Amino acid sequence: MRVERIGLTGKPKVGKSTLIKSLIKDLKARGVSVGGMLTADIRERGVRMGFSIEDISTGERGILAHIRLHGSVRVGKYILNLSDLDRLGANSILNAVAYSNIIVIDEIGPMELKSKRFIEAVERAIASEKPMLVSVHRASEHELVRRVKREFDILEVTIANRDGIATAVMDKLKACLN
Repeated sequence: MRVERIGLTGKPKVGKSTLIKSLIKDLKARGVSVGGMLTADIRERGVRMGFSIEDISTGERGILAHIRLHGSVRVGKYILNLSDLDRLGANSILNAVAYSNIIVIDEIGPMELKSKRFIEAVERAIASEKPMLVSVHRASEHELVRRVKREFDILEVTIANRDGIATAVMDKLKACLN
């Protein structure tokens, strides 16, 4: 049976992360073990100030990037917290490889790709041959993103199609778990 490898891409704020979170909830409700990493906006008074990172299995959260951090690695106006990305992000992926039925990575993008440990963890996940659901930055030319775009079934999420994509992705994931 074919192992499902699904990549979601699309414009910012189209709902990729929301779609992934909904799929995780549905999979867990079916008793499927889901692990990996989620990212989310950090907002203060309605303004995005940074991004959090979360281990799907444990719920542990950290800071991926913030405009008020101190550090040397910058992506746009955000300063990266490589410590949390390496410790929490990369480890959540490696733990999913070891212990989960499905590996989820939201997102493989410019910030995450500044971490060698993150890249190595994603490569281990791909080598695991477990079902994977990832989101990838649509404009990235990083070699790992190009590999995902070559090897995964890439679906572009739009406002018009995101509900249909959710159903299609769930059907594919359920089929590979039976």
